[in-house]
Amino acid sequence: MDKSILRQAQQLQAKLAKAQEELGSITVDATSGGGAVKVVLDGHQKIHSVEISPEVVEAGDVELLQDLVMTAVNEAVAKSQDLVSRRLSSLTGGLNIPGLP
Repeated sequence: MDKSILRQAQQLQAKLAKAQEELGSITVDATSGGGAVKVVLDGHQKIHSVEISPEVVEAGDVELLQDLVMTAVNEAVAKSQDLVSRRLSSLTGGLNIPGLP
């Protein structure tokens, strides 16, 4: 095997590992209900916070609140996955590498 290819693969692996680590500190947020619910996720799809406007709670409509939370979480996850995809594809040059988003 050509040593330069092996070296390039090792460099790519190091860059991908660093990018994965950095994704843990990058956050995205999403809101629903005109800002009544806000969810913040990182690049590993871990939830950092959920903010719910007191007006939504005072309304007492549990089903509405559930829908708003679900909508905000789903949007935040989609944004986070898009962020991960863009970051990693910039490193891999669009190559489809198994195990990477």
